[in-house]
Amino acid sequence: MILGVTILLMLVIVWTQQRRLMYFPFGQVPDPASIGLKGASAVSFNSSDGVALTGWFITTAAAPRFTVMVFNGNAGNRAHRLPLAQALAAEGLAVLLLDYRGFGGNPGSPTEAGLKADARGALNYLLRRPDVDPKRLVYFGESLGSAVAVDLAVDHQPAALILRSPFTSATDVARVHYWFLPVQWLLRDRFASIDRIADVRAPLLIVAGDRDGIVPIDQSRRLFEAANAPKSFLVIQGADHNDDPLQAGRQMTDAVLQFLDANVN
Repeated sequence: MILGVTILLMLVIVWTQQRRLMYFPFGQVPDPASIGLKGASAVSFNSSDGVALTGWFITTAAAPRFTVMVFNGNAGNRAHRLPLAQALAAEGLAVLLLDYRGFGGNPGSPTEAGLKADARGALNYLLRRPDVDPKRLVYFGESLGSAVAVDLAVDHQPAALILRSPFTSATDVARVHYWFLPVQWLLRDRFASIDRIADVRAPLLIVAGDRDGIVPIDQSRRLFEAANAPKSFLVIQGADHNDDPLQAGRQMTDAVLQFLDANVN
């Protein structure tokens, strides 16, 4: 009896608090000038369902080679993606760093549907900018953001799709970390990229660390195998999920640049 009540109580807690276990937003975002960020301007736009969002548009070139829209993982805010943005901007790329609802001081609370609406709002914003060439627009999704990027790429094909530490589905990731729970019945936000990746027609680059303790590399491989060509898979040796080489490492950024030059006319 006591064991049954304990299990039931645990399931209720997981059901009601699961989004607190999935999303870890940081609110405070510094002013770009205060941290010496050059070529950055604060931007604002609405998600496709009307939520007011903020971000940074970063460029050091009058005519950027590509524009990269970065879809963050499940923690932090756009300030934590500065090394990546700076590395790409130094090579003549423009970068949009955006924060989802509930992140970076934005209103609302994150959900799967909400993040996808945020991505569509960011895309609409970029397409209205005269300095963005729609034919050279790239999606870069990291971890949880990889699922957001895949979903957007199905309906609005980019010039290229880059996924860092992507997973097959949130359910599969949860099974790894919460193997003792019936996650397939509990999860509200499933982010099932494996069900959508075959509908992506853009050139695909997947980057993964072989020591990733959060998203096992075999999930990244499964997603890659289900995707259409042209596609490339880069393994960063010895890298865990949040290690520097997977944040903005030279090997990764060089691979991104080479992939874009080879696959986007």
